[in-house]
Amino acid sequence: MATGSIQTTHSNGSDDVDVPDVVVERLPLYVRVLTALAASGIDMVSSEQLGDQLHMTPAQIRKDLSYFGRFGKQGRGYNVAALVNKLKAILGLDRSWNACIVGMGRLGRAIASYPGFAPEGFKIVAAFDTDQSLIGTSVDNLPVRSLSHIRQAVQEDDIAIGIVAVPAVAAQSVIDALVDAGIGAILNYAPVTAHTPDHVKIKNIDPVMSLQSMTYYLKS
Repeated sequence: MATGSIQTTHSNGSDDVDVPDVVVERLPLYVRVLTALAASGIDMVSSEQLGDQLHMTPAQIRKDLSYFGRFGKQGRGYNVAALVNKLKAILGLDRSWNACIVGMGRLGRAIASYPGFAPEGFKIVAAFDTDQSLIGTSVDNLPVRSLSHIRQAVQEDDIAIGIVAVPAVAAQSVIDALVDAGIGAILNYAPVTAHTPDHVKIKNIDPVMSLQSMTYYLKS
């Protein structure tokens, strides 16, 4: 899968510019901090103040935001409410997104039961598995269906995001089925580096690998 940058259009209507993936991945951090500032009653914030919160330099924050247009005023900083709303629109967080889970073992059930998705605009509307003992059961009132029904569900429920919580050996075939069904973004919890076409965005979440990298700093 191709990585490195995406294209976007400046808020002033100018031509598309390439935005590095690392910048896009930082935008939710900005949204989180700005949302907290707004909830605290703060109306204006400087790049220096944002930098203190995010452990980044003010210059980096200004550069990140410059990919998407002009924000703030010299000497005054950024209007918190306006900036968070703009960043949410850039990220597509000004609408809701339907998602499905494939793999309803312990991890899949935990993900389905997690209450933090819905408040942020992500609704899990379908669950799938290939285990006949799980098909027909339900998790948090979510019926578990056969993976063979995935294409129909994606069309009927307007599902844009697939969450994969299957063993590594099954991950690539499940991801292929999601891609074939029209899914455009995949969150992969399986401990394997899967492949997708260029037009499908995939993000791998591997807690064990994260722990393995942290022990480098603990070993001494």
